[in-house]
Amino acid sequence: MRDENKASRQEKIEEAAYAVLEARGYAGTSMLAIARAARASNETLYNWYGDKTGLFKALVVRNAEQVRQLLEDGLAGDRPPLEILEALGPRLLALLVSPRAIQLNRAAAADPTGELGAAISERGRETIAPLIGAVLERARREGALAFDHTGEAVVLYLSLLVGDLQIRRVIGREPPLDQTAIDRRAGQAYERFFRLNSPSDKP
Repeated sequence: MRDENKASRQEKIEEAAYAVLEARGYAGTSMLAIARAARASNETLYNWYGDKTGLFKALVVRNAEQVRQLLEDGLAGDRPPLEILEALGPRLLALLVSPRAIQLNRAAAADPTGELGAAISERGRETIAPLIGAVLERARREGALAFDHTGEAVVLYLSLLVGDLQIRRVIGREPPLDQTAIDRRAGQAYERFFRLNSPSDKP
């Protein structure tokens, strides 16, 4: 199968997966139901994704692809780490409060098996957080930031950026954010994080 044809079919399958997920929840979602909704064969889904958990891991990975790519490209090149961090904020926040991310998190909260939550954690935060940590460590080595523990610095940054916003979106207590609001919040998080970890403020 040509790459562009496969990519188009995968997109249809993944759109169908979100539709079935919304209608049935994670526990009620099956590969067969997704295959029928996508007008694809069940065999194709199993060949491409392995099983239902593999399919939803692929959804999480695709959802986070731009953020991961931004971090990996920045770390592979010579882009200043604070510039990477500043560019990261709006993209990461937009990802975390996007309709698809909210849908996945709502489904995970209702999934008694914990499988979807584990997939989101493994392919989401557990993949992105170490990359953020690497950016922060580079900034520290270059004298742009000062902090003691990388893990704590990552948690602080994510807390300033996201706080309880995502969970409030998940439970329907926060309306969707437009790009202006996302940019403003991300900019504030960056400025506050830098002030708290500025080398000039450290002994």
